[in-house]
Amino acid sequence: MPEYSWPPMDKRRVIGKRISRLDGIAKASGRAKYSSDTNLPNMLYGVLLTCPHAHATVKSIDTSAAEKSPGVKAVRVIAPAGTEIQWAGWEVAAVAAETEQQARDAVRKIKVEYEVLPHVVREEKLEQVGTRAKPSGERETGDPDAAFKEADAVSEGHYGIPVLAHCCLEPHGQVIAWDGKKLQYWPSTQNVSGIAADLGRALEFPAAQITVEMDHIGGGFGSKFNADRWGVECAHLSRAAGGRPVKLYLDRATEVTIAGVRPSAFAKIKIAGKKDGTITAWESESWASGGIAGGGLPPIPYVFAAPRTGIPNQRLKHMAVSLNTAPQRAWRAPNNQQACFLTCAAIEDLADKLNMDPLDVYLKNVDKTARPETYASQLKKAAELAEWKKLWRPRKEAKGTLRRGLGIGINTWGGAGHQSTCLTKIHPDGTVEVELGSQDLGSGTRTVIAQVAAETLGLPVDAIKVKIGRNSYPNSGASGGSTTVGGVSSSTRKAAVNALEKLFAVVAPALGVPAEQLEAADGRIQVKGNPAKAMPWKAACQKLGVNSISADGENIPKVAPKEGLNSQGASGVQIADVTVDVETGVVKMNRLIAVQDCGLIINPKLAESQIYGACIMSICGALMEERIMDPTTGRVLNADMEFYKLAGIKDIGEIIVHLDISPEHDQKGVIGLGEPPAVGGIAAIANAVANAVGVRVPMVPLTPYRVLSALQRRMA
Repeated sequence: MPEYSWPPMDKRRVIGKRISRLDGIAKASGRAKYSSDTNLPNMLYGVLLTCPHAHATVKSIDTSAAEKSPGVKAVRVIAPAGTEIQWAGWEVAAVAAETEQQARDAVRKIKVEYEVLPHVVREEKLEQVGTRAKPSGERETGDPDAAFKEADAVSEGHYGIPVLAHCCLEPHGQVIAWDGKKLQYWPSTQNVSGIAADLGRALEFPAAQITVEMDHIGGGFGSKFNADRWGVECAHLSRAAGGRPVKLYLDRATEVTIAGVRPSAFAKIKIAGKKDGTITAWESESWASGGIAGGGLPPIPYVFAAPRTGIPNQRLKHMAVSLNTAPQRAWRAPNNQQACFLTCAAIEDLADKLNMDPLDVYLKNVDKTARPETYASQLKKAAELAEWKKLWRPRKEAKGTLRRGLGIGINTWGGAGHQSTCLTKIHPDGTVEVELGSQDLGSGTRTVIAQVAAETLGLPVDAIKVKIGRNSYPNSGASGGSTTVGGVSSSTRKAAVNALEKLFAVVAPALGVPAEQLEAADGRIQVKGNPAKAMPWKAACQKLGVNSISADGENIPKVAPKEGLNSQGASGVQIADVTVDVETGVVKMNRLIAVQDCGLIINPKLAESQIYGACIMSICGALMEERIMDPTTGRVLNADMEFYKLAGIKDIGEIIVHLDISPEHDQKGVIGLGEPPAVGGIAAIANAVANAVGVRVPMVPLTPYRVLSALQRRMA
């Protein structure tokens, strides 16, 4: 068996280096083409008609006027008479026309008669949702009642984190050309290898006859795995128009309304502890919704519920609330942000009841986590970077108009590599191609693949041509769950090693040694321990004659832990530093410190970039981002970029990243980093605001209205 293991830390020439992403210049200059930039000859434009009602039945639909409208080439009825609509924005019909404006004009001519039915679209107040709340989880361990009676302090609170939208800046959509015999597909997707099968099933069309191409994607965050109804209807429109390409992307309002949300989570939490800070009991009544199917129980008490060693006395009851809103989709560490906020808010409120520094409470209870030593060291490092001992003050000491506060959040995630196959080709002219049916979500996947291949082959990164974004390349899994980097790095490593072994076999006779005594380093094939006996890379490749070498490599998740190339289990700590103006309620970010372990780091620059992005998302969620539903109409009130707020550069403050790189973590192999640093920031910021103003603001985002309302309640 070839030796696939990663080179030792001190022997790596490319892996571990701060190499700029290969597509950085193309993106910065505007040359990078996203699927939504695709414009083909003879292309039509598709537009959806969506339902304005949150709950209704279609009584009749008349498309005759639309069919006669100028420029219209195809009309599709998606929701025929008798269809029960379960949320506003439900796709009712679709039109393809010569121009987008003609398609929109035609859509307005479609006549639909609805029977409007009762709806529920808000879940903050459980008592107002009636029968839409259903039991969805219950757990009890130990003896919570006795633990609460024996506790030195008990804190009770009501906390909430709302639904927010994925709000991808490149909306969901695609270009499709389908003549009935073959289908060409340019989607915005997180699933290049798998989306053809999804679309093929819906169309009852062979996936093998669907060609998928995507070079770049403008955001997905967990919402772009499937073809979706708009993909299926785009294909039907193309076929109905004789195979002409159809471009159909959601408009901004529809994108925010139906293209994916992160579920809410609300809870009444009771938590108890000893005077030394030991947490002894947890009780929560929680509820959540991500749409018509309700919402699951967040993993609370977050990280402090480790089997056998977690909080000993727990009682959890959860309700799933069915709303007439579009369904939830995976959102960068699903349910973890909610669980972290609920847990860490309750813990810091308990610390306040105990008159303790919350840092000491966290440190006292790290033994209740799955990785106590890691969390302890990370808490101490984050506190050092945040100047915790210098800046933290108890809530009761909050005074003045501008008040500074610090707060803590924690994270964990899996991140094991997904199924991935890579093909490495070495050509007689010395060029190297690496092919995977993967996608780069903006995280630097291309660059990671190139670094791994370059390290393995002893070449510079620019000598590697990375080919991804086509389903004609070897299958690689969807980019979700922080599984991409582990999967593609492992399959690339194996494929490159296998290809190199073949090259060694060809070159060995010329160097007069067995193939197993050769190595690739510094652009040469050389004898191990004797760099003087070597052959330049190009000269070695010329030995191939007219034939190229091809070799594949596969990451198999069930086998990967034994191989050591990738694994799972990352953890981190974030500390927020804020200033709150108690006269205006405005929260200003000073700093957000993120300490993160993440296994073997292929590229620290890219790893830090992932954490910066995660922190920015946390700041959005903590201070401004939420979906606001109108209970009367059942529609999203802020389905636009004016009122669906996202952070700008002035809102961010300073982000300080510390990668917890060590030989111990490195030995775990590659672990995905997309999810974990997106978890703790909201909790940290919410706790920092509570520390600053002296009172808990129970629901995020921490808008000026909510901050001032909390202060007013304290003064009442």
